[in-house]
Amino acid sequence: MAMQFYASPEQIMRDRSELARKGIARGRSAVVLSYSDGVLFVAENISSALHKVSEIYDRIGFAAVGRYNEFEALRRAGVRMADLNGLSYDRRDVTGRALANAYAQNLGSIFTEQSKPFEVEMCVAEVGATPEDDEIYRLTYDGSVNDEPGRMAMGGQAEAITGVLRNKHRSDMSLAEAMAVAVEALGSVGGEGGAPRTIAANQLEVAVLDRRRVGRTFRRITGAALTALLDGGSAPAAEAPTEEPKQPSTGAEKPTVSAASADLEDKSGESASE
Repeated sequence: MAMQFYASPEQIMRDRSELARKGIARGRSAVVLSYSDGVLFVAENISSALHKVSEIYDRIGFAAVGRYNEFEALRRAGVRMADLNGLSYDRRDVTGRALANAYAQNLGSIFTEQSKPFEVEMCVAEVGATPEDDEIYRLTYDGSVNDEPGRMAMGGQAEAITGVLRNKHRSDMSLAEAMAVAVEALGSVGGEGGAPRTIAANQLEVAVLDRRRVGRTFRRITGAALTALLDGGSAPAAEAPTEEPKQPSTGAEKPTVSAASADLEDKSGESASE
């Protein structure tokens, strides 16, 4: 009969934590921060097919780093949960806090019950009527959830990036100013000899939750609009609505589609670290 080697629960948890942290550190970083007109997502991503930033619901966005197939499965589960609650009750009942709690329970169960933890770090952000009402939640591989103060960085050298954000971020910044701070923070690490580096537009995935919009607030910034924004410009004038921000209603302005029905990101679940 083969001898079974004993390992203490503490050692097992340490080994799982080390595995997850190493997997996350290999991925490129992402930054989420609040600005005057919404919440900005900026992620280093050289792939145009595998998104690290996505929409969950009307006023809720999602960003993640780590193993793509794992956080993509979590994103899809979140979209299904949000749609189910919105259809069963009311769209206003779908909140970032509830989604963050559900993700935390799921990740915690995977970390303690399965032999391999998910190598992911995620953010769930909900845009409010003002920057003070924005909610940004960080979720880690072990199910821990933290309410971040208007900014956060994850993946790679997150601590160094967070230091730059802490010094330069303001909640009243314009979109162009917030973009400049995010790119500066991402470029502050990873250069040769510790020197800052320049990140090109085709290496970035950028999206916003625009608090000025009614209904679905998520939109991506790509192509010429992204290049102009990196050069210090602003968002296209056509994107600016004329109505005041308000909560989703049950009237004619209620969205008829959701992140699930408009999901065009049905890619194969490869085990690639992003």
